[in-house]
Amino acid sequence: MSKAGTDRVVRIGGASGYWGDSAEAARQLVQKGGIDYLVFDYLAEVTMSILVRARAKAPDTGYARDFVDLVMKPLLPEIKRRGIKVIANAGGVNIPACAAALAKVAEEAGLDLRIATVTGDDLLERVDELRGQDVRDMTTGKPMPGRLISANAYLGAFPIAAALDAGADIVITGRCVDSATTVGALIHEFGWQPQDYDRLAAGTLAGHILECGAQATGGNFTDWRDVVAGWPDMGYPIAECEFSGSFVITKPEGTGGLVSRLSVSEQIVYELGDPGAYLMPDVTCDFRGASVTECGRDRVRVEGARGYPPPEKLKVSATFSDGYRASSATVVAGFDVVEKAQAYSAALLERVNRLIEERGLGPLRQAAVHLIGAETLLGANARPEARASREIMVRIDVRHDRREALEVFSKEVTGVALSMTTGRASGGAGGRPKVTPVVAQFAFLVDRDKVQVEVQVDGSEIAFAPATPGEFFDPAQMRELRIPLPAEAVTDDRVEVPLIELAVARSGDKGDNANVGVIARHAELLPWLKQELTAERVGRWFAHVQRGDTVRYEMPGLLAFNFVLANALDGGGTSSLYLDSQGKTYAQQLLAMPVSVPRSLLAHARGTTGPAGRS
Repeated sequence: MSKAGTDRVVRIGGASGYWGDSAEAARQLVQKGGIDYLVFDYLAEVTMSILVRARAKAPDTGYARDFVDLVMKPLLPEIKRRGIKVIANAGGVNIPACAAALAKVAEEAGLDLRIATVTGDDLLERVDELRGQDVRDMTTGKPMPGRLISANAYLGAFPIAAALDAGADIVITGRCVDSATTVGALIHEFGWQPQDYDRLAAGTLAGHILECGAQATGGNFTDWRDVVAGWPDMGYPIAECEFSGSFVITKPEGTGGLVSRLSVSEQIVYELGDPGAYLMPDVTCDFRGASVTECGRDRVRVEGARGYPPPEKLKVSATFSDGYRASSATVVAGFDVVEKAQAYSAALLERVNRLIEERGLGPLRQAAVHLIGAETLLGANARPEARASREIMVRIDVRHDRREALEVFSKEVTGVALSMTTGRASGGAGGRPKVTPVVAQFAFLVDRDKVQVEVQVDGSEIAFAPATPGEFFDPAQMRELRIPLPAEAVTDDRVEVPLIELAVARSGDKGDNANVGVIARHAELLPWLKQELTAERVGRWFAHVQRGDTVRYEMPGLLAFNFVLANALDGGGTSSLYLDSQGKTYAQQLLAMPVSVPRSLLAHARGTTGPAGRS
């Protein structure tokens, strides 16, 4: 039975897309958003590795300290006055320390706030037990590394709801799925049950939109000129959620940015795998038929998500020490800079390999050279004229299993300043490149009964037992949804234009895989984009970075496609030597691809207005 009633609208503000997001987001939403809940997402895979290293140096750290010191401390009195509840995965790898620090801030401010914690995601003490079960990486099949330094299961939303049910004002979690902070609030407010799969999927979609902050309100938007005037005061997203699961995305009145079909759809396709089987701890989501409809100025209604039973196992993100890395940056200017930079980097790496082998350390494990300013990110798709640049930055990244080998690299980068290329200048901070440890990811699946969740409010444990799913997700349950190819023969001539004229796009990472979501500017363009954007052609476009297969998924409700590029990130953000280690530029790269469409359809392309243009 609904706790809030089926006619209530719950307003949830998304205040953080990563650890380091602007503290202005929370202040804006609290003061101008009229929200009931303030939710934060801090924990990307890269962030977890940073927090692990921090806790290793100081046992009372390992959480997102910005959440306590920069965000909550100045806002707590106003949050209390307005009755706003806060949910954040700011606990990182040290949830009790985060809760204790926040409790101290509240006490010093004379505020009576009930603080809850959700723990149980940390499985590090059970690693030996899991190793005995021959746990393997879920994508590569490799066995568990010799020593893990962290292992955190992705928890769902029901523990958060239980904390709110027990009267918590603030809920702090560790590694939960990004959308759980939103879904937990909706379970609490509306009394959704574990079998309410369509509603849980809809709530997950709302959380997925909120979890990256201003990316849903015009941040990182393809059509950046439409929002650039509002960048100094970007609005942050608010989801107005209903009992049915449908919701409206908006932002505080008078703030910058844009809430439109395209801006919100870009966020929906961000960092997706299979959009028909988006696996969460509580539900398997099908977003292929979800639609985004503009229903007012800076307001869009999102509906149509479907849900299925959850997967049988839970995902665990673990980290392990995997050697060391160092990076140097040198500016080369003048004539023939590309050729000079290539010769310089090759000579430097040859010299370093010779010196470290003389010391019995073995050659560099990996090296990557990037000529920034010569379209180095684009590989074979770079324009020939890019080689005519007269100023580039040479970035050289190297890895080795031994720190002392990279200390040689660090010394020689500065030591060859007078013996190699002319026209060079420092490309960054002064001094020698810093040698840093690499913390790599190992992701695997674990049985649900291996994860024991505990919920506490003000330090006292409350009764919580996760529901045992009566069934698990079966791909055979999925309905077929397809985008048609063009139905008729082309009667007019074809014209070739860059993809950006016909679509917008957003890209991101999932471990070593990258995804690029592409959204048509108009429904009539969609069949032609299907014809042009085959998985094979997109795979060839990214041949300079990809080492696996390309899969294309269709999302008719959004007028979109999602491309998943396997093994396209050199191991992923925590260990990659790629200049773009998280695939954030891949959408821009794909939007440069030339595509052929009937000339008559250019009326639906970028730059037009009204129903046939941007919608």
